[in-house]
Amino acid sequence: MEEHDGGAAPPWRVLLVDDHPLFLEGLAAAVGLDGEFEVVGRAATGEEALAEAARTRPDLVVMDLGLPGRSGVETTRLLLQAQPAARVLVMTMSEDDDNLLAAVRAGARGYLLKGAVREEILLALRTVGRGGAVFSPSMAERLARLFAAVSEGPAREAFPNLTGREREILDLLAQGLTYRQIAQRLVVADKTVRNHVGSIFAKLQVPDRAAAIVRARNAGLGSA
Repeated sequence: MEEHDGGAAPPWRVLLVDDHPLFLEGLAAAVGLDGEFEVVGRAATGEEALAEAARTRPDLVVMDLGLPGRSGVETTRLLLQAQPAARVLVMTMSEDDDNLLAAVRAGARGYLLKGAVREEILLALRTVGRGGAVFSPSMAERLARLFAAVSEGPAREAFPNLTGREREILDLLAQGLTYRQIAQRLVVADKTVRNHVGSIFAKLQVPDRAAAIVRARNAGLGSA
């Protein structure tokens, strides 16, 4: 990782990760037109991002959370395990507290919403590149509140509105287990699992199992 202070320093090498082609194209243009940055790779999935990171060795990574397959949170975690010197800036549509906390726990240095203008994005990249952290005022306030909650007691789990058993079942769902496999794992009746799943859907306000799994994986569950 090059430490940049302006002048003749080489440009930061940037990897962009997003599954929306038009957004990715616009982001590449916005970043690439600035001489401080060089877009060295693009990826639309977590697997592509890990492969591109291994190939290009980026200084900075702009990461979407809502990726198909492997979530942006899990991709961030794995990427930083392989390349600890890289710095990740999350850029997403999600204002969800669980996603915010999961991204920070995975190692992200910043969290921007996709409504950010070009100047905000470039400033965020410079700040993260120089070792700082970037969060919008509202996100910073919420992050402080979330970590305050952590310090007041046991480590805060994702989805605090779920019971311990519901969170356990959601984690197993995110790992890909069927209702019957979950029932066998927990030594309970199939109907008991289905009742818990119905409660999980209601609390997370999701319509089905697939949507619940996406929420769970974005929050860092299902990685066991």
